[in-house]
Amino acid sequence: MSERQTVCVPQEEILKQKEFINSIKELNLGRLKKYSVTTFGCQMNENDSERLAGMLSDMGYTETESQKDSDVIIYNTCCVRENAELKVYGHLGALKRLKEERPEITIAVCGCMMQQKEVVEHIKRKYRHVDIIFGTHNLYKFPELLYGSLNSHDRIIDIWETTGAVAEGMPIQRKQGVKAFVTVMYGCNNYCSYCIVPYVRGRERSRSISDIVNEVSMLGQHGCKEVTLLGQNVNSFGKDAGQHLSFAKLLSEVNGVPGIERIRFMTSHPKDLTDELIYAIRDCDKVCPHLHLPVQSGSTRILNEMNRKYSKEHYLGLVEKVRSAIPEIAFTTDIIVGFPGETEEDFNETLDILERVRFDSAYTFLYSKRTGTPAAKNAVQIPEEVKKLRFERLVEVQNRISREINLSYMGTETEVLVEGLSKSSDAAFTGRTGTNKVVNFKGSSEMEGSVVTVKIEEVHTWSLEGKVIR
Repeated sequence: MSERQTVCVPQEEILKQKEFINSIKELNLGRLKKYSVTTFGCQMNENDSERLAGMLSDMGYTETESQKDSDVIIYNTCCVRENAELKVYGHLGALKRLKEERPEITIAVCGCMMQQKEVVEHIKRKYRHVDIIFGTHNLYKFPELLYGSLNSHDRIIDIWETTGAVAEGMPIQRKQGVKAFVTVMYGCNNYCSYCIVPYVRGRERSRSISDIVNEVSMLGQHGCKEVTLLGQNVNSFGKDAGQHLSFAKLLSEVNGVPGIERIRFMTSHPKDLTDELIYAIRDCDKVCPHLHLPVQSGSTRILNEMNRKYSKEHYLGLVEKVRSAIPEIAFTTDIIVGFPGETEEDFNETLDILERVRFDSAYTFLYSKRTGTPAAKNAVQIPEEVKKLRFERLVEVQNRISREINLSYMGTETEVLVEGLSKSSDAAFTGRTGTNKVVNFKGSSEMEGSVVTVKIEEVHTWSLEGKVIR
């Protein structure tokens, strides 16, 4: 185990940023200032955006969905897939006219895309109306960057190539009261051959258990019922901190926090899934019986090419071990279709693992070439039409399995944490089971945040419908 201690941003630096927050708040006194933050990518990006929202709120800004009314516009970007990058460029281009009409507004771009030199150069050259560019390692410095931009009217670019320290104590504004994301660690040490994350998020840095428990405790005190603990690989939690920490021990600590009724986490890397963690999921009464365990491919040969450090047989053994300890557990996964060099035989191995594991659902992706990763240099790239046909076949199989699993809920009674009104209906409420199934039902606003018993009366591929009986 490493002797290195997790490095935290010095408290005097945090106080300095809070001084900038107060300075901007004074500038905004008596003025109705608004902001909008658009987030691309994963839950960790969403959590980062909540931190940006917290800073802006403390500066005296209020959130708006209309960019035309915004005084500060932020894009928090993702570079895991090409489509996300193209969307960012499209949105930035559309802001040019707004900046011409209202030159006083501030446009900022941050997040994973900004950790790539070629992207920053492209934005500097083509999108001159962007005022602030910063990356993932210095998110906490946003108050200082915004203050500098407001006072100098110069473009500010602040990208750190080295891994940043963990910043504690900065404000945060949560999007949803019943549920909340809590980042427990940053970065990744795995260097899967297709993935850009270690290059843009840096090496693994774990937060202290006490800081995490304090944050979760505050959430519990403010009515939050469910927390999702986030990390690129939560199974590695504590390995970098020079202490005898583990993610299983963290789960046990969070399990004791008053007010919190459900605990989820993601993402778990199969190579680091320990017996200790399996038993923690089993024994901690608040930890949901749901495990997101990305397999990526069913072919051991492709897994080796991906640098995943486990085989198909090892993965299947883990599934069997987990189900033996926790029979009711639901598995979800990630799968990449069309990885360089993937043959029809390799793809059939992936279809086979779907049938053998029977995932409740799967996040499926076409392989996306990421500059700077080893897989991007592979000469045997799969044609797009082949990838799309395989993708369609895989989705067809997974949809069938998902529906078959959901059919097993027909007529059963299940506990659901009520999240609020359904996005697709003004009359129906929605929530999730412990196994992460979406359930829609007739209810009332008084139910929000409570756990109700629902009898399932209708089944769909991706959701269930029922009637509240208790």
